This record gives sequence, structure tokens and C-alpha cells, in this order.
Amino acid sequence: MRILVTGGAGFIGSNFVRRTLDDAYPGLEGAEVVVYDALTYSGNLANLAPVAASPRYSFVHGDIRDSALLDSTLPGIDAIVHFAAESHVDRSVRDAGPFVETNVVGTQRLLDAALRAGTKRFVHVSTDEVYGSIAEGSWAEDRPLEPNSPYSASKAGSDLLARSFHRTHGMNVSITRCSNNYGPYHFPEKLIPLFVTNLIDGQHVPLYGTGENIRDWLHVDDHTRGIAMVLVGGRAGEIYNIGGGTELTNRELTQMMLDATGRDWSYVDAVDDRKGHDLRYSVDISKIRSELGYEPLVPFDQGLADVVQWYRDRRDWWEPLKVRAELE
Repeated sequence: MRILVTGGAGFIGSNFVRRTLDDAYPGLEGAEVVVYDALTYSGNLANLAPVAASPRYSFVHGDIRDSALLDSTLPGIDAIVHFAAESHVDRSVRDAGPFVETNVVGTQRLLDAALRAGTKRFVHVSTDEVYGSIAEGSWAEDRPLEPNSPYSASKAGSDLLARSFHRTHGMNVSITRCSNNYGPYHFPEKLIPLFVTNLIDGQHVPLYGTGENIRDWLHVDDHTRGIAMVLVGGRAGEIYNIGGGTELTNRELTQMMLDATGRDWSYVDAVDDRKGHDLRYSVDISKIRSELGYEPLVPFDQGLADVVQWYRDRRDWWEPLKVRAELE
């Protein structure tokens, strides 16, 4: 099998690539992986260094909006796993344009190219943020989409396009929607890597509002394993939630990171809440559990401890990124 992984140099995509080339996923053993990535600010070939020498790995530097390049790349590809996206909510609040261009237009062009090439399988990777906010209970996959940020609205649009290609053209498309990811190689603009790297260096961290917003945390290893299960065994036209089963307020999570880095609350600065900040996300994973046997395996306490140690050990990876992105 030859798999095209869009956004494969990013945080989640590169984890899928590394694990696939390590033959970690039943049904994908021996697969060849073609990474297709524009290498924008969060794409990083260093994320793929552990597998760059594999004879089953190749790289295409390209934008998913480039139809001509897609047409020259897709022949011989058996499956596409589509991670490529603009994903930082704060950036989408400041400028929604790149999110619509990449997430909506880019997905449309990728789907069209896959249709022209006769690609047999397409997994579209999305987010729980497309559902909006939920006060109690958990979202099932048939929950209406009520996105509240330009980022989540653009992802909802791409989900609907992916679904339409199954309904209209009979394309073998499945959609996954994940909760908040964490793990190694996470670009340090996101909450956990930003807080951990700042606190390691004795710098302050910004906590939005009262810190009572609740997120379900999912280790990237669990997420990409779930995606592999969907790729191998998921049904065409179906949506699968992938969650981690650990709901924490941002304040609770901040306390855990303070404890892990030996800091106290004097290092936390309260800042104005984000515009349109959803209060709570929670996904129901009954469907992927019953159909494909998925369970999150990484306990959050252990996963967070491992992440903190990884960032302590890998300053060579994250320091240049923070300087380049002017993060603090």
C-alpha cells in the first residue's frame, strides 16, 4: 500500500508517519508513505528525521491547493490521510483568510484530485471543535455542527465537502474528529507545549479568562492509532470521534504543569478571554470503540510527565521554533 499523508511534517501527521513506518499499525505493515507538506511555519522536517532514511518514505514539498502538483503526485497512491490544515484558533481570530484557503479550498482541490486519480481510500482528519460547545454530556457523531471560531468553521466546511464526495461520487471517504491532542513534536504555540517550555525557562504563561474552559485530552499516539484503525476498517461515508477520556479545566491542567516543572501560580498571568471561546468539548467514542475496538491507552498523568521530560531533553527542537514564531 502507498499512503499519501498531507501535512505529514506537522505534529499529528508526523506521528502517524513515524508509527506507520515503524509498522505499529495492524493492516498497514510494510506500507510506503509519501508525505505531502507545504512546510509553512508549523511544518518541520525535523519531525520526520527519525524515519527520513527509510526506503519506504518519500517527501513532496507542495501546497494542497496546487492541483497540478496533486495530479502528478496521486497516481499510484492507494490511500490519502488528510491532516494538512491551518489549526491555531487565535490565528484564525486575527485573520480567517488562510484558514478558508487551506482548510476549505485546499480540501476541495485534494478531493477533486483524488477523484480524478481514482484513489481508493480517503480519511479526512478533523476536530471536535466543529460541534461547538456542550454544557453536559458528550457529542455523538450525528450532532449538528455549530462551530464558533473561524478555524472550526473552516474545518466544518471541509468535513461537509469530504462527506459530499462520498454521497455524490461514491468516494470511499471516512471522517475522524478528535479531541485536544498533546505529545512530543507539538508546535509550541499550543497550550501544553507553550506552557511547558515557558515554565521550564522560568517564564510566565497566559491563562485565558477564569481558566474554567474544559477540554478532553488525547495523546497523539492514541489519536493516530485511532486514525489507522479508521483507515483500515472504517466504513465509507462514516464519521468517527476519537477521544482521550481525560476532561480537565484549563486551570486544572495549568496546575499539573506547574507541579511538573516546579513552578507556582506566580508564573501565571490572567489574560482576557479569547473571543468566542467555547466552554467545554467532550466526544462520545462509543462508535469507534464498538466498531473498531479503539480505546485510549496512554494515561494522562504519565503522558504529561513524558511530554515534560521530552521538552526538557529536546531544546534543540523547540527553541528555534519559538524564536522563529516569536512565541513567549
